[in-house]
Amino acid sequence: MNAVTRKAPAKINLGLDIVGRRADGYHLLETVFQTVSVYDCLTVSHRTQAGISLTCSVKNVPCDATNLVWKAAEAFCRAAEITPQFHIDLEKHIPSQAGMGGGSTDAAAVLLALQELTGVTLPQEQLLQIAVKLGADVPFFLYGGTAYAAGIGEALEQLPACALPYLVIAKGNEGVSTPAAYRAVDALVCPKHPPVQKLREALIAGAGVQEIAPLCGNLFESAVALPEVTAIRQQMLASGALCSVMTGSGAAVFGIFDGQEQAELACAALRNVMPFAVCCHTATE
Repeated sequence: MNAVTRKAPAKINLGLDIVGRRADGYHLLETVFQTVSVYDCLTVSHRTQAGISLTCSVKNVPCDATNLVWKAAEAFCRAAEITPQFHIDLEKHIPSQAGMGGGSTDAAAVLLALQELTGVTLPQEQLLQIAVKLGADVPFFLYGGTAYAAGIGEALEQLPACALPYLVIAKGNEGVSTPAAYRAVDALVCPKHPPVQKLREALIAGAGVQEIAPLCGNLFESAVALPEVTAIRQQMLASGALCSVMTGSGAAVFGIFDGQEQAELACAALRNVMPFAVCCHTATE
């Protein structure tokens, strides 16, 4: 086998809350992750020279050791005790600074692709340890689907698959720095916390879209004040969205719709004013 290609799905946070902070400064969260049908595509292949090389379809993405994909490949090779000798080609479709997990899903995809390419299957616990050191969202992307996460994101509970066939995700030109977003959350006074546990319970009970939508929410919306986020949410709700919620620490927004026509019309309207807008659905991996 000379090369392995994997799709790396984006995620949304159906619910996201910050519930505390560890002594080492890491924030404690409760969230419901959900993969969606927006994908990066990543190909890992052998190369003749020792070392790692990386190319990317987006010009402003660094193709060096600062990239999380590169770090993931190095971490895998250390754990597998093999010499790095791989080229990674990354085709990006997930926008950056969107709260959609673009870097994290690419890192997880590299770990899984290298297992397949090299034939070295690491124990799952070891793979998870590598993933959590790379980033709080990376462990989730080793599984995908619908999951509740606590702690710093490493304590995962797989939930029944959430079927949301009519989603719209949009993002403006503005991005959000994750460290800045967490600082803004820390500064909130008496914030209103989203009902993440009720959402989790509803998903376990097999609730439908009409029951799930009102339970979706994100604490970061109270902290991250971006005009484009407000404009997208208002447009989605005016177009009939059952809910419209920022994902992650921002700045992408998803809307849940009850029908295909409503979703497509909302997406078309958003494409006229925003650089990124897409109709999609929940994915199981």
